[in-house]
Amino acid sequence: MSTPFASPPTVGLGNPVAVAKVNHLKAQPRKQGEASFFFYDAHFKNAAVKILPGEYFVDQEDLLVMTTLGSCIAACLWDRVAKVGGMNHFMLPEGNGDSGRYGSFAMELLINEMMKRGASKARMEAKIFGGGAVISGMNSLNVGERNTNFVIDFLKLERIPIVSKDVMDVYPRKVCFLPASGKAMVKRLAPTNNDALIQQDRAAIQKVQPVASSGGSIDLF
Repeated sequence: MSTPFASPPTVGLGNPVAVAKVNHLKAQPRKQGEASFFFYDAHFKNAAVKILPGEYFVDQEDLLVMTTLGSCIAACLWDRVAKVGGMNHFMLPEGNGDSGRYGSFAMELLINEMMKRGASKARMEAKIFGGGAVISGMNSLNVGERNTNFVIDFLKLERIPIVSKDVMDVYPRKVCFLPASGKAMVKRLAPTNNDALIQQDRAAIQKVQPVASSGGSIDLF
């Protein structure tokens, strides 16, 4: 299971190294789809990057990679030998065009970037979060469930084991991941008063297209 979100890593108070890390990250060019919202997190006293829908981020240091999820999924991958880790945030299992908002493309972006940083797919392990049914009355579209089933099926096909997960149910979630150590923290948020997440999920639902059943089975852990 993932470590409770309330347990911060031990970082010096007013950490000047973390502030310098933030400034360094802000100055670097970014690839298409790579997260670019860097900041100093006062609670954890560490450099942090926020992952928005459709984005990913990979690193070899223990800065905080953070996102907030409703029906979306965040997959955190880690190679314990290379000490490389990364997170993505996708909204739907499938869609038209090459966009990190869609599961297949988002997973390929993350895996490929990790391999460029020295990771091996054979050593990768996954932690998955999200897929909540946060909009009342929208359960018939099963966006969160479909996202969850997709990422489980994808990782099974790629032979990447899922070592921890917190998915589905009705809760929005805040997730934090440390790429070098592979540590993940999750905080379940109250299912109300999350207007930004609800708007995000409504936008995803509007893009949902009926999908023909493949007849295949998905192993749930």
